[in-house]
Amino acid sequence: MAEREIAASDSDQALSAPQAAAGSCQVDFYFDFISPFGWIAAERIGDMARARDCTINWRPFLLKATVVDAMGMGPVLDTPLKGPYLLHDAERQARFYGLKLHENVSRIFASIVPARAVVWARHHAPDQVEQLVLALYRRWMRDGEEIASPEGVLAVAETAGIDAHALAEGLNDPAIKAEVRRDVESMIEAGIFGSPTIVVDGEMFWGSDRLDQAFQWLESGGW
Repeated sequence: MAEREIAASDSDQALSAPQAAAGSCQVDFYFDFISPFGWIAAERIGDMARARDCTINWRPFLLKATVVDAMGMGPVLDTPLKGPYLLHDAERQARFYGLKLHENVSRIFASIVPARAVVWARHHAPDQVEQLVLALYRRWMRDGEEIASPEGVLAVAETAGIDAHALAEGLNDPAIKAEVRRDVESMIEAGIFGSPTIVVDGEMFWGSDRLDQAFQWLESGGW
């Protein structure tokens, strides 16, 4: 499927696509479910990675921990001048790739529960991680349905091929909660701050518009 042919009407078909086996290269993809740019990149990165025999490490994090707590800034979309432009740009980028952002996407919510779901899936349903990420993103970004609560997350579990009962237990697992906290702390130590961020061969690229550069860097060995 061409990158510009990801239509919102048929994007659910990608949920049933099998996840590629471990590839010859690793791509770390850092994202927050409140980020529209994270969704735009998430819709593209799977096909881009598979075309290069790369495996994606899906790494959810919390922009509140990086932007608000670590950097001392307010939510980006609430920033005068910059916030309205970024929302306009996100809507424009979405249209470019055949996606449509719901009007609710400018609302801020705590994304800790969907982050825990992805971390749980990395251990218990690794072949369904990408499907889960996309299902969660589409529920909020495209359909405007909440994913902040366990109920909202579990609503898409079966769509992503995941046992909802097992995931419900996993969301309350102290080990999963602790792993999310450790992940966020390690990301801050590594300098990760924005969503999405792509790391290839130790090189960090921030922004959905840097996906092509990230993979060109990987293919060329850098410049």
